[in-house]
Amino acid sequence: MTFPYKTLMIQGTTSDAGKTTLVAALCRLLARRGVKVVPFKPQNMALNSAVTVDGGEIGRGQALQAMAAGLPPHTDMNPILLKPSSDIGAQVIVHGHVRADMNARDYHQYKTTAMTAVLESYQRLSAQYDAIIVEGAGSPAEINLRDRDIANMGFAEAVDCPVVLIADIDRGGVFAHIVGTLDCLSDTERARVIGFVINRFRGDISLLQGGLDWLEARTGKPVLAVLPYLHGLSLDAEDAIQSAQATKGKFKVIVPLLPRISNHTDFDALRAHPAVDLQFIAFGQPIPAADLIILPGSKNTRGDLAWLKEQGWPDALNRHLRYGGKIIGICGGFQMLGKSVIDAHGIEGVAGVTEGLGLLDLDTQMAPDKHLKQVTGRCAFADASVDGYEIHMGISYGAALSKPAFFIQQAIETIALESNAIAEGARSADDHILGTYLHGIFDNPAALRALLAWSGLANAVPLDLMALREASIDRIADATLPLLQALENLR
Repeated sequence: MTFPYKTLMIQGTTSDAGKTTLVAALCRLLARRGVKVVPFKPQNMALNSAVTVDGGEIGRGQALQAMAAGLPPHTDMNPILLKPSSDIGAQVIVHGHVRADMNARDYHQYKTTAMTAVLESYQRLSAQYDAIIVEGAGSPAEINLRDRDIANMGFAEAVDCPVVLIADIDRGGVFAHIVGTLDCLSDTERARVIGFVINRFRGDISLLQGGLDWLEARTGKPVLAVLPYLHGLSLDAEDAIQSAQATKGKFKVIVPLLPRISNHTDFDALRAHPAVDLQFIAFGQPIPAADLIILPGSKNTRGDLAWLKEQGWPDALNRHLRYGGKIIGICGGFQMLGKSVIDAHGIEGVAGVTEGLGLLDLDTQMAPDKHLKQVTGRCAFADASVDGYEIHMGISYGAALSKPAFFIQQAIETIALESNAIAEGARSADDHILGTYLHGIFDNPAALRALLAWSGLANAVPLDLMALREASIDRIADATLPLLQALENLR
C-alpha cells in the first residue's frame, strides 16, 4: 500500500497538544501496512534526548517515533536539537553533535544556517523513504518567531508539504485555539492546512458535533478526526514531566526536580512499577523520608548543585544515609556526589569550581567534548545485564571509581564479561551510594530488579518498560486509524 502524501506535517495549536504521539501513531499505522515511513522533526527544544545509531544525539520524542516506525533512531530524524542551559541560552546540536552555546538572539540569527542542515537531512530521508511524517514545534501562531522559522510553517513552505493542525480539547478553548491559530497565519500558510485533529476528547461525541459543524463552516476545512483521551500510556515524554504519579507502592523513591533536569525518562520504569512510589520534589517542597533518593541528570551541573544546597538537600541526604537509605546519582547527579565539579573553561557558564556533596571520593573536570554512546554490560553488584547510554560533558576521576557500579563495553550486540569489560561508575565503601554516567539503567528488566534489590526492595516483580512502550504505541495507533482513513479519502 502507498500513502497519498510523500511528506505530511503535524503542527499544534499549543505545546503538548499531542504532536509527538500523533506522529508516532501514524508511523506505526503506516509501518503496519508496509510503507517505508520515517519520522522527522526539523527543530526540537528538549532536555530529554537519545543516542543514535550513528553516534549522535536527538530528541527523545524522535527516538520514540523511530520505534513506532520500526527504525533505529538516526540524527537525520532531528537535525537541530536545542538543550536549554539557562532561561535565555541553549546548547545547539546540529546533526547530532554540539555546534555551540548560543543565547536566543544569536540563535535566531543562526537559523538561516540551521535551515540548511534541516534541508540536508530532509533530502537524505526523502531519498530513502516513501513517506515522511513531520512534527512541528510549539505552535505556528508564534508571530515573533515567524521570521526565519525552521520549525513550523517555514519548513512546510520550504518543502511544499500539507499540514494537519492538532488541538487539545482537554485544555479547554479548543475552537478558539484552532480559529485563532489560523487567523495568525499568512494566506499561503493557511492554505497548507488540510484539516484538524481534536485530541484527548472524553465524553459524549454527539455533544461535540455542533461545535465541529461550526468549525468546518467557519474555516472551510474538515475535522479529520476526534481522538479519545487514552489513560495509562507508557510513552517517553519529549520534555515536560507528566503531572500524574504512578501507582503508589510501598517502596518510596524521591527525585529532586532540578531546574535543569535532563533525561527524566530514566525514571519511567520506576514510575510504572506497582511496588514503587516515585515522587519528584520541587522547589520549596519538604523533603520526605524515602527508601531511595536519586539525583538525576542535569544540563547545568554546577547551577543545579547550588540549587540542591539552597533547598537543604545535603542535610537530607546525610540524614537519609544515617538511617540506612540508599542513594543513586545519574550523570550530572553522579558528578554532584563527588568532592568538586571543576569547569575551568566555562562549559556550563561562568568558569569556576563548585564544591560537591562529598559523598563519593572523586572529582569531575568539565570538558568541551560530549560523550555519546550506547552501552551494554552487567551490574557489578548483581548477576544482571544492563543497557544504557551516555550523554555527558565531563570526566570524573578518583579513588571511588575503583569500586564500579557496572562493567560495560561499547559493542551493543554482546554482553561484556568482567574479565574484559570496562569498569563504569562508582559505589561507596559501605555500598549505600551508587553513581553512574549511564542513562536508562532501569529500562532493562533484569537491571531494574537488581537495582531495586540493591536499594532494599527484594523480589520485585518483573517489569518490561520496552514492552509497555510498544503496547502504548499500538494503542495510540489503533485510536488514530480514523485519521489515516480520512487522510486517504482526501486524495
